[in-house]
Amino acid sequence: MLRAPALAPAGRSRSPDAGIRAEPGRYTRRVDFINLPLLAASALVFASVLTGLLSARIGFSFLLVFLLAGILAGEDGIGGYHFDDFRLSFWVGNLALAVILLDGGLRTAYARFRTGLRPAALLATVGVVVCAGITAIAGVWFVDLDWRTALLLGAIVGSTDAAAVFALLARSGVTLNERVAATLEIESGMNDPMAIYLTLVFIALLGPGESSSSAWSTMAIVFVQQFGWGALVGVVGGFAMAALLRRVASRDAGGGILALLIGAGGLSMFAVTGLLGGSGFLAVYLFGLIVANRAAEVVAPTLAAMDGYAWLAQAGMFLLLGLLVTPSTMLGALGSGVAVSLTLIFVARPVAVWLCLMPFHFSPRETWFISWVGLRGAVPIVLALFPLLAGTPNAGLLFNIAFMVVLASLLTQGTTIGLLARRLGVALPDPGDERGVRAVFRDFALDPKVPVGSICDFYGLPAPADAAAALGDWMVAELRRPPVVGDSVRLGSAVLVVRQLEGDRIAGIGIGLKH
Repeated sequence: MLRAPALAPAGRSRSPDAGIRAEPGRYTRRVDFINLPLLAASALVFASVLTGLLSARIGFSFLLVFLLAGILAGEDGIGGYHFDDFRLSFWVGNLALAVILLDGGLRTAYARFRTGLRPAALLATVGVVVCAGITAIAGVWFVDLDWRTALLLGAIVGSTDAAAVFALLARSGVTLNERVAATLEIESGMNDPMAIYLTLVFIALLGPGESSSSAWSTMAIVFVQQFGWGALVGVVGGFAMAALLRRVASRDAGGGILALLIGAGGLSMFAVTGLLGGSGFLAVYLFGLIVANRAAEVVAPTLAAMDGYAWLAQAGMFLLLGLLVTPSTMLGALGSGVAVSLTLIFVARPVAVWLCLMPFHFSPRETWFISWVGLRGAVPIVLALFPLLAGTPNAGLLFNIAFMVVLASLLTQGTTIGLLARRLGVALPDPGDERGVRAVFRDFALDPKVPVGSICDFYGLPAPADAAAALGDWMVAELRRPPVVGDSVRLGSAVLVVRQLEGDRIAGIGIGLKH
């Protein structure tokens, strides 16, 4: 049985506040361990958020502000706080990523899968492998790592980060066309399991006494476990939670309490999947996706609260990871770290994206933009903790390079998303911007059901081979991909633009003529 601490000597009468009156200084010292850390943590978060709000106007990443605030509070910064608890950082990082992926799943509609699922799935699997392989070459050339350690480095930094992608796309100030936005969001939600799988495999290969035959069997077993259990638990748990939410919603539960219920359910799925040896990240993303689409009316009021949970998770995670970093230990690897970062951003990611998107007929501008938004955030830093906890050789060096990759990504890619989206024409205009709307959707509207030959006769354009086809159907055939608002097709001296969609069908077309 738990016993309360004695606040007064035995034999004397005890009132609830007797100990406090007798030793006020001692009581004050007892609660300092609550007040001082709480003051430091809350002040750090407050200053970071305020700085982020001010710096967001110039395109500076919120996540980068949190990371730099942690560094400044750390051992080499003005705070001077020494922090090296890798286990706590690993635990907090996994918890935060689970919350972020859950929130991302809750905001992804099934309708987005029409344009984004297949390309995103290829990017989340083959793309990660290609990216890791090219980055491994940079690890051998620039860092002088052996091949197995270089492949581990490539696996650690090979996936995009859901926290960075979701947050920075939302704050970029632009609305991307559906194809690009869906591909980026679904990819970032689904590619962590492949990166984790590769990281675990290469750590096993670097283990003492690991034979090649046992290594291949380990790879096969881990692959089946990660993706099999992750998909199974996420799907089953999602359907069960959706059914439960539809029942309890009739009890007048508020959005806040339902958000707490969804959050707890998602974290339970994450933990159960991990205990089974599967990918908790895949499970929690699928869980959120299914819950949001099977119980949309119930989930909608919870999204504001879930957004708060996700931002709290991001702030806590990036601040803690910043505290974990000691910049003075990175100086020796600065040159090689920058070389690996540039290789990843300007070579590995573009090659992987172009190879994976080639079968889906993305436009060159869309492909270049998706190549650029290969944002690295907390995931590489969390994955870099795996070899540290496993005692893998060169684990400290891998951690430092992973951190430099994240810093370079947030500084370059994270601050230029909005600018590049507008320059490449993958952003849709603001509805209130009349000039922008006319520039994208053109001045004149056409009926998609009219035969394309009639349009050509009226405007004096060269008629295509299938002149009897409806204009909307002809555009879909020319695009060779599911259409999205903003898609355009050239017809002689004219440009035809998709103005409106109804499901998979084009419902509105704009035309512009070159003079």
